[in-house]
Amino acid sequence: MKTTPEHDQRIAKMTFSSVYPHYVTKVEKKDRTKEELHQVIEWLTGFDDNKLQELINGKATFETFFQEATLNPNAHLITGTICGYRIEEIENPLTQQVRYLDKLVDELAKGRKMEKILRSA
Repeated sequence: MKTTPEHDQRIAKMTFSSVYPHYVTKVEKKDRTKEELHQVIEWLTGFDDNKLQELINGKATFETFFQEATLNPNAHLITGTICGYRIEEIENPLTQQVRYLDKLVDELAKGRKMEKILRSA
């Protein structure tokens, strides 16, 4: 699925620190924890709590955030629709990675079991 260059650029330049509080609010409203959110982020990106805090404090853009990430080899198993886009059909790699993260946060907030979210066997 094609996203517009403007859409992709807007996502690339958005800072992780501007979105992170919304992720926390979303999962906590549904009785999930910040620790579970961090576990999901670490699974996708390889970032531990210290690295995550460093990226938040440094106001890293999503472009920088995912350049520094070591994407989980099972990330391609994240499928479905987010914001009207089928994740597996998004052509821009960065936009797809951001949508992977959005999808994982959604699944966490919807009460999905952690082993399903983390695409465990």
